[in-house]
Amino acid sequence: AATGGQSITHPVNKHKPWIETSYHGVITENMDTVLLDPPLVALDKDAPVPYAGEICAFKIYGQDVPFEAVVLNRTSGEGVLRASGSVDCEIQKEYTFIIQAYDCGAGPSGADWKKSHKAVVHIQVDDVNEFSPVFREPLYKASVIEGKIYDSILQVEAWDQDCSPQYSQICNYEIVTAGTPFAIDRNGNIRNTERLSYDKQQSYKIMVTAFDCGQKRAKEDVAVHIDVKPICKPGWQGWNKRVDYEPGTGSKQLFPKMHLETCGGPLSGVRAMVELQTNHIGKGCDRETYSEKSLQKLCGAASGSTDLLPAPSPSTNWTASLLTDSGRDSDLIYRFDGRQAANVPDHVVPQNLTDQFTVATWMKHGPSPGLRAEKETLLCNSDKTEMNRHHYSLYVHNCRLVFLLRRDFTQVDTFRPAEFHWKLEQICDKEWHYYVINVEFPAVTLFVDGVTYEPYLVTDDWPIHTSKIDTQLTVGACWQGGEVATPRFTQYFHGSLSGLTIRPGRIETQKVISCLQACKEGLDINSLESLAKDIKFHFNPAQSVLVVEGEDVDSINTAITKVSYINSRQFPTPGLRRLHITTTVQCFGEDTCLSIPDIKAVVMVLPPSEPRITITGSNRLVRPAIDLQGPLGVAPFKELHITSTVMKGDSFSGCEWRAALGFHRPGVMEVMHNLDYCDILVIGEELNPERESLEIHHNALLGKHLDATNSTSGISIYGVDSMAHYEQALRQVRYKNWRPATLSDRRFRLTCSELNGRYTSNEFNLEVSFVLHHSAPVEHVNHMAAQSQYMRPVHHPLMIHTFNSHMSGTAPPAATVVIVVCIAALVVIVVIGVYRIHTTHQEGSREDEDEVKDPEDWDNSALTITVNPMEVTQENREEEEDEEDEEQVGGMTSAESDNSDEDEEEEEEREEVKKRKQRGKLEWDSSSITY
Repeated sequence: AATGGQSITHPVNKHKPWIETSYHGVITENMDTVLLDPPLVALDKDAPVPYAGEICAFKIYGQDVPFEAVVLNRTSGEGVLRASGSVDCEIQKEYTFIIQAYDCGAGPSGADWKKSHKAVVHIQVDDVNEFSPVFREPLYKASVIEGKIYDSILQVEAWDQDCSPQYSQICNYEIVTAGTPFAIDRNGNIRNTERLSYDKQQSYKIMVTAFDCGQKRAKEDVAVHIDVKPICKPGWQGWNKRVDYEPGTGSKQLFPKMHLETCGGPLSGVRAMVELQTNHIGKGCDRETYSEKSLQKLCGAASGSTDLLPAPSPSTNWTASLLTDSGRDSDLIYRFDGRQAANVPDHVVPQNLTDQFTVATWMKHGPSPGLRAEKETLLCNSDKTEMNRHHYSLYVHNCRLVFLLRRDFTQVDTFRPAEFHWKLEQICDKEWHYYVINVEFPAVTLFVDGVTYEPYLVTDDWPIHTSKIDTQLTVGACWQGGEVATPRFTQYFHGSLSGLTIRPGRIETQKVISCLQACKEGLDINSLESLAKDIKFHFNPAQSVLVVEGEDVDSINTAITKVSYINSRQFPTPGLRRLHITTTVQCFGEDTCLSIPDIKAVVMVLPPSEPRITITGSNRLVRPAIDLQGPLGVAPFKELHITSTVMKGDSFSGCEWRAALGFHRPGVMEVMHNLDYCDILVIGEELNPERESLEIHHNALLGKHLDATNSTSGISIYGVDSMAHYEQALRQVRYKNWRPATLSDRRFRLTCSELNGRYTSNEFNLEVSFVLHHSAPVEHVNHMAAQSQYMRPVHHPLMIHTFNSHMSGTAPPAATVVIVVCIAALVVIVVIGVYRIHTTHQEGSREDEDEVKDPEDWDNSALTITVNPMEVTQENREEEEDEEDEEQVGGMTSAESDNSDEDEEEEEEREEVKKRKQRGKLEWDSSSITY
């Protein structure tokens, strides 16, 4: 109660709100609710007084704090803490700030409010596993040495952007690729589970993934490349097992990138031997495969040698029964297996073996078969009947080469050297070697591959007494004609032979022997001047073995890169050539310290562009029989042409290049090369020497590397020479028949060869027909008309001949009518001839001039043309006076038919042309008119 009218007032808001001094909260990232411990509650002692005892707000103090506090119940003072913005653990893991509570003040206006003390709030942001592991490198690479087990080859590493240890740590790695010899641990270390081999697999590619501790897998796997390195093995590296060689490209490097790996060892010297193995090619090398006679002529050997193993042909048929070694690039090789032998015909056997002669052959021979080695005869000259004396022979016995030479009995009956023995490894090494025996009695020298060997043993014997017993020359065995019931071969040869020849009267020179066995392929070294000074090298004579020596590995490497293969043949034998390299290395103070494995490689000689040899010309020649009876006969192959072309691929299609080499159409190129023989074979009945002949004059071969042989079956022209020379020679082959009435025609077949038949031409067939002449005028006219289809223009000037005046004066009237008819026909022929002259290629060669007095299509046997004496110049009068004294034979003077000198013919023709130009008148050659 109030007394004395005076009131008393009390403060309404006496106390401050109260909160805890610190709070700890947790919020999950990307969420807005914070879990506080303890809960957010403010108390006020003024309660339950309105306003003063109520809590109106919580205030937060801190910079960039993404939280707010909200009062849930003013009376109880409960509140909540919420995120006011984005909360990201990866940006900030924890927050610390100040919070205060405010009461509602003294009244509704909120005046006189009070605030609590400051409390510290510490909030931790909980992580969410939102990121996948990522590898730090896009690709991992490592290398291992073969044969070794590694604890760790390399370590891969992944990371995670999550903020918590649980989700940011990588708990596991895994190899995704199946079946690999590798494993990985939880730290990313990769190891091999087995020993790796470089030869088996040189590299591996494996895929690896990673997991974080929340088992979240990496989005992208990572590739790991592991290379397997070979154990450092001393040896040659950087070489190819096959080297292709294109014919005609000269020298080609075999090992341009090869080098010797020595694994760091200190060396004092290296010796490398490069061997080109060509024993499977022909006669042990890519040699020219021309016939033996052609090769001898090519090498400048003296003529007169006899080839005892020629190619089988109608004229050399004694080798037809022998076995030839096929597939040898036309290299004529005969293989003897102990059952083959051949008798050389008597007319072939050289008869004049004197104190000087040469026996040569290629031989490939191995150890003799059987327990008891028998004599194996290459060549034997023995008695044909009655006795069994060996006059001379060449045989192999127990890997010894023996030459037997029994001289005939002379005035002095004394012991003489008779058997010459050589003991050489080459005789039984199953390789090809070239053997030449030079006899200068009593000295005998053997050349093997150009190297001389004296006999190690010479045995004397008595000379052979002369007798009338014929001898038999045999190849591949010895003929036993006497002392046995049935004559037979004995002492058969086992092996291969080629080019077995005898040259009587001369011994062969070292130069020719070297040429005959020369090899066209071999090893070579390019740019010798660039080799180091300490490099030493040498070749064997055939250049199939090269030895390189040096003290420095780098110098040796440089030298080996310059080793080349070369083949100088225009058409080499295609196929493999084996290469073998053996290497020895010396170290300081030791003989050998490193073992270098041998190298085996091959050179592949590609097939050359093969030539196509084509013979063209007229296939039929019709001639009056009288022409065949003349001393010159006829030239059947007068218009012959020989060409050779090769097909070329697109790589040779450049226009300028093609034009420079004479291309006539795309892809075809004319190629110039040599021929080695042309054979003219008589088809049908052989030539009868009593009435006909086919021959070539010796003058036609002068200045050429050609020889010729002929028989009743044909002519063979041989020798290594150009196609042009062969063409010239063939055009001068003459056929004569002095009894043509016995034969109506003759057929010939011509073929030509390069490299002893490796490339052969087409078979060119030619038929020569003879036309016999009769005296009936009607038949003459019909004959001339029938002959017109074979007429062709004459390309050389014709000479005028007049006959004796008494012949023209005594011509009967009927003959005069025929002459007029013939002259009319000749006018028509001249018109045709002039037209053909303009449309025909003019031939100016000397061969054309050879036939001035041998026209091909005209017969002068019966037609006489009277020339006005007033139109004949003084020179013609002198010519007539000379001719009146000559005997007339068939309408043609003997002087015309007998004169065959080519130079005189040419001189006469030139003078006659001058005379015609002076007269300016058309004159006829009576020798070329058919009547």
